[in-house]
Amino acid sequence: QVRVVESGGGLVQAGGSLRLSCTASGSAFSIYDMGWYRQAPGKQRELVASVSNGGRINYADSVKGRFTISRDNAQNTVYLQMNSLKPEDTAVYYCNVKFLFNNYWGQGTQVTVSS
Repeated sequence: QVRVVESGGGLVQAGGSLRLSCTASGSAFSIYDMGWYRQAPGKQRELVASVSNGGRINYADSVKGRFTISRDNAQNTVYLQMNSLKPEDTAVYYCNVKFLFNNYWGQGTQVTVSS
């Protein structure tokens, strides 16, 4: 079992920035595939950004050039730096861990962008 904990959400004005953090338990963090997803009210959960254990990074088209995902294996942490935030980025953001064919999720952190 992997415990996943997100932090860093909040309320920000359009054009502002936030940094989300996600810490996952376990000594095998370096081989976890990590991702950030989000779910807005009435919408399906969608992938925002991911970073594999080998460092391969993917972004949703809607956040390319504005969001940056990174990982610190020594701290068991993955980050999502979000710049130039838009009202449409408002959602609950979830951290995901893929490990040994299992998916683990955090409880989510709310990001609200006001116009």
